[in-house]
This record gives sequence, structure tokens and C-alpha cells, in this order.
Amino acid sequence: MARSYASAVVPATADEVWALVRDFGGLPGWHPAISSGELEAGASAAEVGAVRRLVLGDGGQVRERLVALDDAARSCTYDITEGPFPVRSYRSTIRVLPITATGAAFVEWSADYGADAADEARLDQIFGGAVFGTGLAALAERFAG
Repeated sequence: MARSYASAVVPATADEVWALVRDFGGLPGWHPAISSGELEAGASAAEVGAVRRLVLGDGGQVRERLVALDDAARSCTYDITEGPFPVRSYRSTIRVLPITATGAAFVEWSADYGADAADEARLDQIFGGAVFGTGLAALAERFAG
């Protein structure tokens, strides 16, 4: 099983960041690598089982299903059900934690997935860097003022 991970400090409270991140349908509004997206079948963005279809900047499409949304832990977990990536059993979680010493938020985004060994390094660059790293940088910039 391969793992990709990125984290960042965001200059806002954990509650402020979570209010944005928890919206399963809202990813295109803050992630620069996502051109557009929509929830399928009129699902609620807070409904476990909701499916979103995202269009990436290069035109590729990804379909993801929400498998857990935990407001108390400020975490959201989803699976990729369709996409252009050579992965099996992809599960990702984004989590927002308070930094008690400063009042800022610590955000971590990770994924565990099956992949052929020859693809793992490239997939880690895509997920850890282009998806998670880029998204977390955009969150930090959005709240920087």
C-alpha cells in the first residue's frame, strides 16, 4: 500500500478552515487544480455516500465518494471511484487541527492506495505535491488576507 501526505499551517482558526474544507461539493471553489465540479444526483455535501465529479485543469475527470465526515474531529474521508490515475483502493482524508499556541490551523491531507511499484513515485508527486500540496498552499493563501 502506498501513502502520499502533505501538511501546512493555515493562518486562520481551525473552525474557519473547517467551515470551508468540510463542504464536499466546494473543492472547486478553493483548489486551483480543479476546474469545476458538481455533486451527483442532488446529494447533500454533508451526506455520507455523496458523490462528486471533478474536472481537473488538464481536462481529466475524477469521481469521488464521501465515506466519512466528522465535524468533531474536523476530518473528511473519501474514495476515488473513477479517475485517470493507475490506483486501486484509493482512500484520502483531510483533517484540520487547532494549533493551540498560535490560534492557527494545522491541516493535513493524506491518501493510502494500491499501485504498481513502478508508478508509486510518480503518484506520490501527483497526490502529495500537485493535489494535496497545491490545495493546502491555496488554503493558506486564501486565509492570509
